Amino acid sequence: MRALEHEFAEELVVIGVHSAKFTAEGRSHNLRAAIQRLEIQHPVVNDHDHWVWDQYAVRAWPTLMFVDPRGRVFAKHEGEFELDPMRAVLADFIAELDRQGMIDRRPLDLEPLPPGGDTLRFPGKVLADAGNDRLFIADSGHNRIVVADLDGHVTMTIGDGERGFADGPAARARFNHPQGLALDPAGGTLFVADERNHAIRAIDLTSGAVTTLAGTGEQGFERRGGPGREVSLSSPWDLALLDARLWIAMAGTHQIWTLDLSTGRVDVTAGTGAESIHDGPLREATFAQPSGLSAEGGILYVADSESSAIRSVDPARDRVRRLVGRGLFDFGDVDGAAGQARLQHPLGVEATTEAGAPLVYIADTYNDKIKRLDPDSRQVTSWAGGETGHEDGDLASARFREPSGLSLAGTRLYVADTNNHVVRRIDVDTGTVSTVRLEGI
Repeated sequence: MRALEHEFAEELVVIGVHSAKFTAEGRSHNLRAAIQRLEIQHPVVNDHDHWVWDQYAVRAWPTLMFVDPRGRVFAKHEGEFELDPMRAVLADFIAELDRQGMIDRRPLDLEPLPPGGDTLRFPGKVLADAGNDRLFIADSGHNRIVVADLDGHVTMTIGDGERGFADGPAARARFNHPQGLALDPAGGTLFVADERNHAIRAIDLTSGAVTTLAGTGEQGFERRGGPGREVSLSSPWDLALLDARLWIAMAGTHQIWTLDLSTGRVDVTAGTGAESIHDGPLREATFAQPSGLSAEGGILYVADSESSAIRSVDPARDRVRRLVGRGLFDFGDVDGAAGQARLQHPLGVEATTEAGAPLVYIADTYNDKIKRLDPDSRQVTSWAGGETGHEDGDLASARFREPSGLSLAGTRLYVADTNNHVVRRIDVDTGTVSTVRLEGI
């Protein structure tokens, strides 16, 4: 859509109608933040009660309604679309309306929302490296990676801050809203899910140089693998290392892919590509916009955001299992056993072992909470946060705003508190929350 707005800037007027699925998405302050985060330049209607949706008989997200200058609907498209065919259709529409003398190319006086943020802008994911006293931050809105120590003293920034797709030295490399991060076992290479470039990047942490491992820079719709640099990916959102492979939450195709770091090949490893929540063998299971990954004890844990679910992937047993979640429209904010527990669009997970048993921390994004899940009993418990806000203190009084990424360093859990534009730190032993103050940036 952004490409079409740019190409047909004098002829095409886009008006977004936001008919929310999730409760949190219908709140105007959350919608405002989403518009800023996505850098949307056109007007957006908050259709929280689906009045516009019903008036236009909409049935699916997304739906495009084409309206001529007289206000008449003359075409409709349901679902995602590829750019070139839509470009050709629009060019034909515009040519026909021009022949009728109906196109008015005078510019509209529109003032976009300010970008938001300050030191950080909508940070998406974090990665804490306790052994080397390092904190990596995907400063998504600034299109860069920030490297600091665990107390917030910045040692390096990677990326020049401009949106783009360029390899090279740290000061000249470019990203486009990077998200997930993973560190190689030796600690010398940082892997980055460069979400809007639809690519997997690698950073040499000694030199800061950036290279591309997979992706072409263009969004792909194929659901098959091949040599990494020749395959177009689709919105890779998070990364995790497991079994000497880099696992990729491929949100755009509702799948889990892997990158073989020894051969450079990417392949679909789990998920058919259908958007749903079916368990079973890896290649037969379905996911719904997987957006968070964490590996522990040979198991990959997945934040499956559109189904408000947490899934487990067991490669050794060729098995995908839901731990929490029921369906695409089953969500809420309810603690308890798996059958009754509800999440709302979780984007992050962090798995660990506590007292000899597995434990998963969940960034329950749209509930503005951090929760904990016992994978064995499948019990979910609210742990930190509640109401929307930015408040430090004890776990009960702390406030977050759409936390999206988690990473544990010893007994300190780091949180990418996305809509507050900060990184938070939770001391697990004392149960206190503080804001990491970045210095030297």
